[in-house]
Amino acid sequence: MAEMNDAPNASTETTNTPTGNSQKPADVDHATTNGDSHAAEDGAEQGGESIFQLTVHLPHEPKKIQIMVSSQEAIHDVRQSIIELPGTFQYSCFHLEHKGERINDFVQVSEVNGLTNDSELHLVEDPYTEKEARLHVVRVRELIGAAGDRTDTLHGILSGLSLHDSVTAVSSSTSEQGAAVGHPMSGYDFQAAGSLSTLLPRVQESAPKTVKSISVSPWNPPPYHLRQKGHLLYLQVTTNEGEQYQITSHVSGFYVNKSSNSKFDPSPRAAPKAHSAHSLLTLIEELSASFDASFKKLQDYNNSKEPLATFQITNATPSNPWIVPASSSPLVPHQSDITRTQESYLISGIENTETLRDWNEEFQSTRELPRETVQDRVFRERLTSKLFADYTDAAARGAVLVARGEVAPLNPTEGRDAQIFVYNNVFFSFGADGVGTFASEGGDEAARVATGKDVMGVRMVNQLDIDGLFTPGTVVVDYLGKRLVGQSIVPGIFKQRDPGENQIDYGAVDGKDVVAADEKFVPVFEKLSKALRVKKHAVWDKDGKRHELEGSVETKGLLGTDGRKYVLDLYRITPLDILWMEECGTAIHSPEQTNGASHTAYPHRMTVLRPELVESYWKSKMREWVNAELELRRQAQKATSDSTKDLEEKPTDDSATPAEGKDSKSDETSTEVSKAAEFDKERIDISNFHFALNPDAFSGQEPRTDEEKAEWEKDEKDVRLACEFLRDTVLPEMIHDLKEGDVGFPMDGQSLSRLLHKRGINIRYLGKVAELAEGKKLESLRVLAIQEMISRAFKHVAGKYLRYLPIPLTASCIAHLLNCLLGTGLNPKPKAEIDDSLAGLYPEADLSFRDVSPESLKKEIELQILKRYRYTIEETWVADMKPLQLLRETSLKLGLQLEMKEYRFTPETASGVAESVPTNGSTVKENGINGHSTSSKKKKKARDGSPASVASARTAPPVTFTPDDIINVVPVIKEASPRSSLAEEALEAGRISIMQNQKKLGQELLLESLSLHEQIYGIIHPEVARVYNSLSMLYYQLEEKEAAVELARKAVIVSERTLGVDNAETLLSYLNLGLFGHANGDTKTALSYVRHALELWKVIYGPNHPDSITTINNAAVMLQHLKEYHESRLWFEASLKICEDVYGKQSINAATLLFQLAQALALDQDSKGAVNRMRESYNIFLNELGANDKNTKEAESWLEQLTQNAVSIAKHAKDVQARRIRAGIRVSPHVTLGQTHPQPQVGQTAQATSGRDPRNSMGLDSRSIDELLKFIEGNDQKTKTPAKKRPGRSNPKRRGGAASAGK
Repeated sequence: MAEMNDAPNASTETTNTPTGNSQKPADVDHATTNGDSHAAEDGAEQGGESIFQLTVHLPHEPKKIQIMVSSQEAIHDVRQSIIELPGTFQYSCFHLEHKGERINDFVQVSEVNGLTNDSELHLVEDPYTEKEARLHVVRVRELIGAAGDRTDTLHGILSGLSLHDSVTAVSSSTSEQGAAVGHPMSGYDFQAAGSLSTLLPRVQESAPKTVKSISVSPWNPPPYHLRQKGHLLYLQVTTNEGEQYQITSHVSGFYVNKSSNSKFDPSPRAAPKAHSAHSLLTLIEELSASFDASFKKLQDYNNSKEPLATFQITNATPSNPWIVPASSSPLVPHQSDITRTQESYLISGIENTETLRDWNEEFQSTRELPRETVQDRVFRERLTSKLFADYTDAAARGAVLVARGEVAPLNPTEGRDAQIFVYNNVFFSFGADGVGTFASEGGDEAARVATGKDVMGVRMVNQLDIDGLFTPGTVVVDYLGKRLVGQSIVPGIFKQRDPGENQIDYGAVDGKDVVAADEKFVPVFEKLSKALRVKKHAVWDKDGKRHELEGSVETKGLLGTDGRKYVLDLYRITPLDILWMEECGTAIHSPEQTNGASHTAYPHRMTVLRPELVESYWKSKMREWVNAELELRRQAQKATSDSTKDLEEKPTDDSATPAEGKDSKSDETSTEVSKAAEFDKERIDISNFHFALNPDAFSGQEPRTDEEKAEWEKDEKDVRLACEFLRDTVLPEMIHDLKEGDVGFPMDGQSLSRLLHKRGINIRYLGKVAELAEGKKLESLRVLAIQEMISRAFKHVAGKYLRYLPIPLTASCIAHLLNCLLGTGLNPKPKAEIDDSLAGLYPEADLSFRDVSPESLKKEIELQILKRYRYTIEETWVADMKPLQLLRETSLKLGLQLEMKEYRFTPETASGVAESVPTNGSTVKENGINGHSTSSKKKKKARDGSPASVASARTAPPVTFTPDDIINVVPVIKEASPRSSLAEEALEAGRISIMQNQKKLGQELLLESLSLHEQIYGIIHPEVARVYNSLSMLYYQLEEKEAAVELARKAVIVSERTLGVDNAETLLSYLNLGLFGHANGDTKTALSYVRHALELWKVIYGPNHPDSITTINNAAVMLQHLKEYHESRLWFEASLKICEDVYGKQSINAATLLFQLAQALALDQDSKGAVNRMRESYNIFLNELGANDKNTKEAESWLEQLTQNAVSIAKHAKDVQARRIRAGIRVSPHVTLGQTHPQPQVGQTAQATSGRDPRNSMGLDSRSIDELLKFIEGNDQKTKTPAKKRPGRSNPKRRGGAASAGK
């Protein structure tokens, strides 16, 4: 399967069929997903799909093959599956015949007459065309591994990397060493700093070479007279034996010709040297004796790799790691390959016309596709997903070229920021205020924000999918301080209108002086506004004329020349955050509103609320309304006789609950909510509830009449209340949830931003979050919020210096700024290292970055934080920050790819005595992970001692970063692709069925949802990673352990490749994989996954993250299963230490862990320690819960037993037989022996995940020590063990559990 790796979507088959690429892999490694579920899905919907076997007769060996097809597949999908089978690799130019009749490639299998189970098809080789020949050459090069590495403008070094194979390789190597090592956790250091080598794969042996080279011959293209005779291309092949052959590609196939490097004679060679074949692959086999064996080796090599890790990523942007190997590393070899430069010719021909696409027409015609049946919807959403991915790719490539100055502007006479570009049918402009549109809103800053908000608005409109309303394809790319917007070209947008006609048909034209309100737009804008909770309202133009608009005056409607209604400028679909603006003095009526009067004023006036907030405010208003209606009804009932009152009371109560319960689901429509109230005899009609916000409130509109003024005041009051709801309800609620430990804790800037956004909190409230995060429990939240503010402020400062800097000087600028931010411990006065001969080439370049010093940068960052977040950061922040984590955050925000080396942030390590990175000021010895990191560092050190580096070291004091460390910069992309509503509906339905205990139906729906996700998004896509993750959780709860492990493994790989090897979601997927693997009996491999996750944690967050209490606890339990009693005791102690730091020594959490630790000490023969720990545990329970609590009594009885049994334990432990035990599921850190439990997602509570109610019955282990030992060894099959007894398989997504413990 790996032959598709890297293929530049060449062959027509590959391009047209996302399924061709996406479904095959699933068939290979998880037959059930695509087999059964397809059948289930379509059988259920269509009643028509059948899957059967066909025999295909081939012209060459093996003469015939069997393939499975579905009646609903198109014939070209069948072709694709034939092409990808190892026995039939060589065919690419052929058609299929049934009973002597040619079958059209684009019909469905079911449409072929008389095609049934066991029918026979004949594969007939076609004559080549030039295009077919070119694509055949590209394909063969890919297949036989002759294509070298590619340098891609868009994707960085090792993009789409997966470490899963390396992590598993480590675990298998430790198990081979056997008893000597014991288990993957030995020698783990809890306090050591994170090592960057965790983020790189191990160096593996390179793939076997099958030929030395295949390239287009210098004699190509064929002259006219030979073109007439059917010559298509001339190639040259050098075999492993060193023989060079000149080959003619002819309409009939490929043959060796008589040409040499100096003589041209493309006629076939005479026997015995004559060789010809229809496929180039077959021809090479004939020419090279060693080819067969080496090709087989190559296939084995490819098959040894995880297929998901090598598939080409077609429907998503691969993630680019921020740490990459040094350019001399064997992981990134640069090979000589002459055909690399010829590839674009091979793929798209000389004219290159095939690759230009009319993006706008494709977007809009895809949107107009039918969506009546499920089949229609699958086809439409699949096409949409692929199209958005292709467009994002093309727009990002174009944006990078524009930013690098490779594309000529359409208006070269204008200023730099006002220039516009067209490349590859995408229209580019800068996200800056080049023409003064945003002068009153904050200039460049406002324009920059508007473009980001616009993408979000376009994504929302795309998701709503309103009939008859169209959006241009929109992508925003940040690259080296420049922000570029790439849009598909709306027909008619550049058209000069007649005098008296407006450029825009609905909304504001040229500022807000003129307002257009074309009636044609009302119906579609009405639907849009209803969905976005936008109020229909009046606006006034400069003549005071009133216009009723459905949306914000800023949101524009344009009637394209294709007759479609387009909505543009969606950056103001929600109201302004007036409280923030008043606080910062940016509101229109603020006193000091004289163009950025004070230098601490907020940089712009585009501070709007988030759509998620508007939605949750709407729900809270609706809840109030429903309750008020019920209250009215109750009043009415009281008037009637008592007997009726008794009857009515119950249903009324009920009806409130479902309405509220339903509310928690997003995308709620009012009809669904009204269904919820059905228990009531006279149902409450929710369609009477109206609530919407006016997005133009506080934006300077001036109502004329008193009535209008009153209406406007009411609108403004509503908006003000929504802003208060954000401050007084939403923010404190989130802080409370995190404090009570009921939700997963964010671990880096990205997971923190996602958590805030999900709850409708804007990033500008980070300062508020930091202020509210008080106390031990929220220390890590405060640290994260401050780190996020610093890295964002640094991004803005760096952007200012990079924006107009010539590309070759950017590395010097980035390295110098990083030294001023992070390298002051090593060198307090870094100097910018700049190549003067290069700088001399750009006399106009602004090199002001050279003047930046650590002090001036510190001031700039503090000012940015004050301006943007209204937060005054402590003076000592430079000393308090975590250098490695801050480096990661800034690299991800700026798209940097840095060389992997141990960056030195303080002088102690500069001596090279301890190779380590300090965290929080302490230096620690680095420990080799993956069994190979230490040696590679030694090599690195040796390389650093090369003559050149020694020489430079003498002249300049050492700095942490040099320009050479910045190996590459990749674009950071925001795009607007909608999620698949169909796949999500199936997933939701499956979840609900399982909650209602309909397991069989639930599982069928889940499989169907998985199949839909894979079909619509392609296999490798972040949404698919998330569905793998949720499903693995659900399967684990349903006791389907093997399926859970398989899905968790896929979640890890897909998440690594699309989100990043060190993304917080990837880390959680690794923890789940470890957990499920342990439950499935493979504890050693499980521990190596957990170890990898903990190593990642050190890089992402640093040691001692609150959620790692659960993880370390799980590892301790796993070690007990391996009978590593002493080691497991150390892990319990480590878990307890973090718990005491976070929750305090006297917390119930600490007591529960002490209880466990006492048991672990008892198992480790330390009876005295066990008694002391149990006593501490008992005392905390006694103080916190009182003497009568179950837990207190439990601890008391254990305390007595331990005191008496100190001797018999030791004796007993020796006698017991080994046996693995199945792990149960339990929740929160209150675990005890034998129990491991899942890690929740960031910001999710227990209930949110599986919808179960974790009723609280807290009980520790009630058995005697003898029983406990039996339990661990597995001789006792009674209930699962202690800590918190929750109902059977309770909820897997809960982490802290402090709150529930105390209830």
